[in-house]
Amino acid sequence: MSDAPADEAGIASAIRAAAEAGEPLLVQGHGTKLGMLRPVQAARSLSTRNLTGITLYSPKELIVSARAGTTVTALEAALHEGGQHLIAEPPDLSALFGSGEGGEQTIGGVVAANLSGPRRVAWGAMRDHVMGVRAVNGAGETIRSGGRVLKNVTGLDLCKLLSGSHGTLAVLTEITLKVLPAPEQTGSLVYAVADAEEGVRILSAGLCSPYGVSGAAYLPAEAADRIPWLVEQGAVALVRIEDFARSVEYRLGRLQAELGGARLDDETSRAAWRAIRDVIPLRTEAGEAIWRVSVRPSRGPAALVAITRAGGRGFLDWGGGLLWAAGPPELHDIVRQAALDGKGTWTVVRAPDGMRAAVEVLPPEPAPLHRITRRVKAAMDPRGVLNPGRMYAGL
Repeated sequence: MSDAPADEAGIASAIRAAAEAGEPLLVQGHGTKLGMLRPVQAARSLSTRNLTGITLYSPKELIVSARAGTTVTALEAALHEGGQHLIAEPPDLSALFGSGEGGEQTIGGVVAANLSGPRRVAWGAMRDHVMGVRAVNGAGETIRSGGRVLKNVTGLDLCKLLSGSHGTLAVLTEITLKVLPAPEQTGSLVYAVADAEEGVRILSAGLCSPYGVSGAAYLPAEAADRIPWLVEQGAVALVRIEDFARSVEYRLGRLQAELGGARLDDETSRAAWRAIRDVIPLRTEAGEAIWRVSVRPSRGPAALVAITRAGGRGFLDWGGGLLWAAGPPELHDIVRQAALDGKGTWTVVRAPDGMRAAVEVLPPEPAPLHRITRRVKAAMDPRGVLNPGRMYAGL
């Protein structure tokens, strides 16, 4: 049974009823990410899809507020009218998941999953741009954290706590985000490379340069062939610069003089990075698992090699620090070990339900930290009704 209240009061009422009855709730927006992490066992679902609309947009203050069910497409369209954009460049994972129950992903879902695109390497994660939230906790109480100005001090930062909590602590009802002017021009340099090691060396050189690189990815030949402009170029490394047109031309020229590479024009560059953002280079097949592995950038090539040798596929973003991988579910232990060897973490982004219920979809927390996690869950959701077991079994 699905419930989709039209306002925050309805969300609170539904949660209170579930808490009193002790009935778990599957919390979602449009359901576009139901295949992520562990499956939730719940007879009822609670959706924010009817909580839509931008409640505040102040271009001069670089602030936008929107209800949680507002689609990312609608929010980006409004920002485009103001010449601005979402800083974290959240990916559209519909190529991996399909369109879900209602089509497009919501801003509440993106924040709840803390999804960030290629620009994260330069500008930080989605949670870093959340200025304020309204939400309803597991007791049906409305909470508010942060504000609608760039400088505010509010004590406990619930914005960061709820960003990435996947609806296990509270249901987001409204989000306030910092935004920035959209770049007038985007330019990229493409480098033909022998392997991931050489690719990451070039990416590191670009990121360490003074030219403001905002995207740095390595694509093996198989992944590059899935982007029309890179077909049959073999393995490539790409770096991106975004800004005013004159600035991009100058900085791209200087970087090309130092590191070489071939240029992509503005239109081609934007299209290529949209594909990387949306994980298009990763070929996936029905029944396969998809992992998102975060490691030290210098360890990215070794992790990719370990996974491909075992029969998987992948590519690197964030200068080598983010590995998107796909392969048979049996590769989970290989992926897990590659993440640990790279001093990093993993997330099971998509997998058959049986696998998602049986394996660790996130790295287990150290015992002291897990005790804190349990205490936070008990404080925010005392009856354990919000997305139980989504991140960790029994929590």
